[in-house]
Amino acid sequence: MTSPPIEKHHIGNGKSNKRKYMLESLSSKLFLLCALLSVLSLLLIVGFVFYRGSHPFIAEGYSFFDFIFGVDWVPGEDKFGIFPMIVASIYATIGSLIIGVPIGLFTAIFLSEIAPKRVAKIISPAVQLLAGIPSVLYGVFGLAIIVPFLQNYLGLAKGQSLLAVIVVLAIMMLPTIVTVAETSIRAVPKTYREGSLALGASEIGTIFKVVVPAAKSGIMAAIVLGLGRAIGETMAVILIAGNSLIVPTSLTDSVRPLTTNIALEMGYAAGVHQEMLFATGIVLFSFIMILNFVLAKISTRGAN
Repeated sequence: MTSPPIEKHHIGNGKSNKRKYMLESLSSKLFLLCALLSVLSLLLIVGFVFYRGSHPFIAEGYSFFDFIFGVDWVPGEDKFGIFPMIVASIYATIGSLIIGVPIGLFTAIFLSEIAPKRVAKIISPAVQLLAGIPSVLYGVFGLAIIVPFLQNYLGLAKGQSLLAVIVVLAIMMLPTIVTVAETSIRAVPKTYREGSLALGASEIGTIFKVVVPAAKSGIMAAIVLGLGRAIGETMAVILIAGNSLIVPTSLTDSVRPLTTNIALEMGYAAGVHQEMLFATGIVLFSFIMILNFVLAKISTRGAN
């Protein structure tokens, strides 16, 4: 007498399970599509830049060696040398890392390990808000505050310099480094801290000998992301670099990094000039890849 309802119940469960499996299959395909679109976008961008940037060297016989090591950038005279820009980009990146990484890391340690919760709740959102400030405003700040300060107190004829670029880039990378490093440090299990303290280590010793090494992979990721912000910044750098096409020999020299060169001239460039700017983008991309590879190797060697 009760068998028909049971059959309907089984049929209902079967339809429900089938619907669930179809939904899961559809979701997995949707996620796969999103991942493929991300990879495809990267391949299209990289492929387009490499195609346009390699054309003058392959089809028109320009020397790649002269392009990399040449010191004259005069498109009107068919001279395309980016060595001063490469040196300026390297100096600006290294200088900003020297300033920004210690400050960012110590701030992250303070917020996650030392600061009272009330203080951390105030400082942490304030640091994160720095990431939302448009880059051009950082440039305006540097032009209005940092550049005159350097000009007045260092006795410079022109405050727009490599030093100004380094200071502004160090400030700009702080929110990225602090936020990612703080998250990584907070993710270290409490048992690590408790075990170290139980063995008689001090709180500071525990932080630098146990917690920070345990969070090293996240800290390295923070440095890489901050590095990308420093290398790829354009608008702020345009305002404070001075844009001089010389090989910098001092922190007070005016410079033109790679990104600034592309931004300043791409709007009116055409023909070989435009293709050489794409080639500059290839050098910039390769520069970022090499630095990321070096940081990854340092992280892996430290883990071993």
